Amino acid sequence: MALYIGVDVGGTNIACGAVNGNCEIVARSKVKTNPNGNGGIPRYEDVVGQIRTAVELCCEAAGIAPNQAASIGIGCPGICNSDTGLVEFASNLNFVNAPLRPDIEKTFGIPVYLENDANAAAFGEFSAGAAKGAKNAVIITLGTGVGAGIIIDGKIYRGSNYAGGEIGHTVIEVDGEPCSCGRRGCFEAYSSATGLARMTKRAADEHPESILKDVIKEEGKVSARTAYTAMKRGDEIGKALTERYVKYLACGIANVINTFQPDILCIGGGVCNEGNTLMVPLRKAVWEQIYSRNSAKTTELSVCSLGNDAGIIGAAMLFKS
Repeated sequence: MALYIGVDVGGTNIACGAVNGNCEIVARSKVKTNPNGNGGIPRYEDVVGQIRTAVELCCEAAGIAPNQAASIGIGCPGICNSDTGLVEFASNLNFVNAPLRPDIEKTFGIPVYLENDANAAAFGEFSAGAAKGAKNAVIITLGTGVGAGIIIDGKIYRGSNYAGGEIGHTVIEVDGEPCSCGRRGCFEAYSSATGLARMTKRAADEHPESILKDVIKEEGKVSARTAYTAMKRGDEIGKALTERYVKYLACGIANVINTFQPDILCIGGGVCNEGNTLMVPLRKAVWEQIYSRNSAKTTELSVCSLGNDAGIIGAAMLFKS
């Protein structure tokens, strides 16, 4: 059976997997993105070298030479031009028109595909995860920011400039919280894990009598889990926080559903570990806001199933995208 190599380039690590035609990862490797240490932004040449190393180690683990793989797919942060193979801009890697696909093709002599990392992860869920079998799907990841990928008629939607799908930077509260993109009130500023942690810290400072302070002390930090932990202990401030978070999250999700009307919308990220504590009120709040709620068919709202493997599997399957 043919093997397809998937590479997930992150700010800290590069994860690589050999994936078979059934979307199963049969071998893995992982290397540091910056071989010179964690401080500072790595040089482009160093990142390319680390990708090559990750591919070689993965293929060795799979028992094949790199040129025996059917193809290599790379999911990379930033604006990735899937036609030219250039990473036109990636702020956290300091890439500007970086010729990533041509450079990897020169090394291994097999077809290489390049895609934005959020799009690649979305394609992974579409190929083998919670969105498998759908025709149209949106996958949203709630992490440090809000990443998203849009699948229309089985293909990744990239936009005319390969920067499509930035759902996190649509505004849900005009003149609201500042966002890293320069706007105010973005979906990302309220619904990311970072946004929930920020709201939690503020609430803990304003309400020192709440259980939030105890939870923060126990955990050693403020996280997206803090408010939910306090809420489960009966804390009213924690309860109010989680209800507010669901309100913001539902607003952004409803906007996406009203725009695209996908078969399924999947959300991923650590906060989804809350399970029904999150999903039951979220589904109710979303249903109340979607334009299509009285239609014969409405969008299914589900949790992603592949976790960190979505980026590897989606990258490996890019030859289908």
